[in-house]
Amino acid sequence: MRLVDKLKLFERQLVFMKWGSSESYGKINYVGSDFVEFEIFDTDTLEYTDKLLINAQLILEVVIKGSDIARMIAEYSASLPVHNEDNVLD
Repeated sequence: MRLVDKLKLFERQLVFMKWGSSESYGKINYVGSDFVEFEIFDTDTLEYTDKLLINAQLILEVVIKGSDIARMIAEYSASLPVHNEDNVLD
């Protein structure tokens, strides 16, 4: 199985990716036959910043699960607005 075939299983998920001489947390938006569309997640602002098209042959490592990924998801979830009980329909 090729890397791009495996990465298609993780589209729209937060991952940690190393490619070329760079590395970043981000979301895999789309996996093509020879490239990956990757949206970089800024860990300081908890927002998506840049969108890249990365040649699949340059990808060195992809972390799809682990304590760092879980921590990033928890930090992002904690920053989301909370629904007020007054807005709940009875």
